[in-house]
Amino acid sequence: MKTIFFITLCFISIQSMSQSKLITSGAYHWSEAPVTKSEGREGRRFAQGTSPQFEYLEIHATTQEKGAVSKPPHAQKDIEELIIVKEGKMKFTIGNKSAILGKGSVVLIPPLEMQSAENVGDGPLTYYVFQFRSKNPMDMARSAKAGGPLFINADTLKYVPSARGGGIKYFDRATAMCEKFEMHITELKSKGPSHDPHMHVETEVILITEGDSEITIDGKHYTATAGDFFIMNSNEMHGVGNASDKPCKYFAFKWR
Repeated sequence: MKTIFFITLCFISIQSMSQSKLITSGAYHWSEAPVTKSEGREGRRFAQGTSPQFEYLEIHATTQEKGAVSKPPHAQKDIEELIIVKEGKMKFTIGNKSAILGKGSVVLIPPLEMQSAENVGDGPLTYYVFQFRSKNPMDMARSAKAGGPLFINADTLKYVPSARGGGIKYFDRATAMCEKFEMHITELKSKGPSHDPHMHVETEVILITEGDSEITIDGKHYTATAGDFFIMNSNEMHGVGNASDKPCKYFAFKWR
């Protein structure tokens, strides 16, 4: 009996450790993500664990085929979510508000908000989902003060040219789980770095939407193409750039 109890404790301890493992910096590739399939749906999980700021972080992608039955409306008790539309057309509902969103559009969903996603396009709908819970207590008052739930239709945003290409600002605000969460798109027209290598306290994700990109993180070199992403944990030296002579474009978002 004691042996069984000891083995059970070890299993629980190992399971707990696996759930709290720090997500490592580097490149995460669409083609390498494990795929799960169900009727009219397909899922890919890229990463699950912790970050320096989050006690829980999960990154996955969902595809809904045309005509697929949407999941019932639901709410996350203590998880905040960021959704990015990869392809297709989505009807997203939070509470009593809905928006029709296309490629490049974004939804920020605080905890406790009823939500649902529906494919309203003529083909597949694919979107990335970032779920996160901060190490500090969630702050719903801070979320409400910053604007609460957020729909961003990519078609309404302004592209601002730069010397290397251009960019699009999405948001820079507080959320229920973050003191500061900033997100934008960068486009690089030709091969070369976006900026000099640097570091910051925020953890950062770069999601490639077009072309080929490369990055050096603490002396290690990685490459990625459309659909892939990079993760750089807090205070790691990194420098990202275009890996080819064709344009590349990527989302960059960071939080603290």
